[in-house]
Amino acid sequence: MNTNDISKDSFKANRKFYDDRNYPRGMSRSGDYTLGEVQIIEQYGVALSELASGKREPVTQDEEHFKQVCAGGAEPINAVEKAWLKYQNKVLTPKQFHTLFGSSKVESDTSDAEPVDLDID
Repeated sequence: MNTNDISKDSFKANRKFYDDRNYPRGMSRSGDYTLGEVQIIEQYGVALSELASGKREPVTQDEEHFKQVCAGGAEPINAVEKAWLKYQNKVLTPKQFHTLFGSSKVESDTSDAEPVDLDID
């Protein structure tokens, strides 16, 4: 993914972004993202998180557009926005769990049937 389409003043952060709660072994080992997406999220994730939560005000037009994308008012146009939306989808969507055993019990039809008299004479 190419990040050349954003200005160099956009999404500045003083540290890398790590999500140890959702990815304790690292995002690159999860298999959910490409290496390019992982690099973008690690490099810009702190700023993106702060912008999305409202802790930080947008400074550039790229950051303002990112806020609109997060609010659902605009489509993602650059690699940073697309990677962050993919991250948000993975983290906020509950993981599906599939099992061979159903969670509901099998209902029997004996309640509708007539009682059977088992008198042995």
